[in-house]
Amino acid sequence: MHEAMLYEHLDNKRVHCYLCSHHCRISEGKTGVCQVRVNRGGTLYTLVYGQSISHQVDPIEKKPLFHFHPGTSSFSVATVGCNFRCRFCQNWVISQMLNDGGSLVGEPLLPREMVSQAKKAGCPSISFTYTEPTIFFEYAYESARQAHNAGIKNVFVTNGYMTAEALETIKPYLDAANVDLKGFTESFYRHTVGARLSPVLDSLKLMKKLGIWVEVTTLIVPGMNDSNEEISAAASFVAKELGVDTPWHLSRFYPAYKLTDVAPTPVETLRRASRIGREAGLHYVYEGNVPGSSGENTLCPQCGHTLIARHGFSILKYDIDQGKCSKCGKEIAGVGL
Repeated sequence: MHEAMLYEHLDNKRVHCYLCSHHCRISEGKTGVCQVRVNRGGTLYTLVYGQSISHQVDPIEKKPLFHFHPGTSSFSVATVGCNFRCRFCQNWVISQMLNDGGSLVGEPLLPREMVSQAKKAGCPSISFTYTEPTIFFEYAYESARQAHNAGIKNVFVTNGYMTAEALETIKPYLDAANVDLKGFTESFYRHTVGARLSPVLDSLKLMKKLGIWVEVTTLIVPGMNDSNEEISAAASFVAKELGVDTPWHLSRFYPAYKLTDVAPTPVETLRRASRIGREAGLHYVYEGNVPGSSGENTLCPQCGHTLIARHGFSILKYDIDQGKCSKCGKEIAGVGL
């Protein structure tokens, strides 16, 4: 086991974990909400350090990140576990493994080995993804530190429930994040994912302040977070608090995990949500999980020229010249364009 970061000792061998906004107070012999941090004799340990449940090379567009080194590959890594209980989780087999009675499993992959494999695969970035990188923070932190020293960028694909202390700790090594803004009401967060909305909003604002490149994803679930009012409130937050150049990915829901009785999101619902996002002033709104849709493309916010044409995770056309629209010269928001 590897001693955890971001915790403090309490009385009677209890500890307070302040890695994420659950702020678990953990008694001796018990684990936190994530079930991968355990109190042994008054010391908090992580159980997943160097234990990869999945690692492979992905397109950066799969994260999804459309404005961060588009067209490149990212070495993607996860461990088991999560601090959310999303009823619609697409990766529930590994994220909810421990909650569903599974055992702690993983393949040894130390940080130096991760960086070595990323370099060998020609990946300019490493993405901590698939489950929730916050819960394997120590592993991600050391890997990101070594990757940074090797000239490799680091990405979090996250639910945004980490504390300010966690973000400020990893900030020197974290270059980009795609944050799931799963809905825009406290009731949705409480009943559907087992958390609260406000800490996610705080994390998004802090990431922006710290200079981390941020893109936002919202999975539109029929009858749960698809009202005009909720979508409009989310769009307004992104535009006003994060800036109109923040990419917003609206993803189509497909039945999964504990929501198999809900139909897939109608494409027209995504189109309606996209219109609401653009009406809020957002320059880059995308429709996800609909391969072949024009909603996957990046358009110049000034002249409307198609800058990047996509099909799924593949780029079919790239027409950005040194970060600017090749037609009108408008500067396009992003990193490595």
